[in-house]
Amino acid sequence: MTKGELIEAVAKKCKCSKVMAQGCVDTAIQQIGKAIKKEKRLALPGLGTFSVRKRKARKGRNPQTGATINIKASKTVGFKPAPALKKGL
Repeated sequence: MTKGELIEAVAKKCKCSKVMAQGCVDTAIQQIGKAIKKEKRLALPGLGTFSVRKRKARKGRNPQTGATINIKASKTVGFKPAPALKKGL
């Protein structure tokens, strides 16, 4: 599903305009991002948990040249689905 398809589905379900639905979807995405950044974790019952994960520094390989490169440590967002979501898949 694309963001556009999600907006259409929200507009249809809420019986509102696509512009209003787009505003709602955009706001929800922004608030999820802010919550993860501030709290380092966001739990949405029935959907799952988003959390900040740390990646260690490691060695990698440049695919074009084959040369070994150092990849710095970084942070990323991980997602663990809720049991209800996993069960429905």
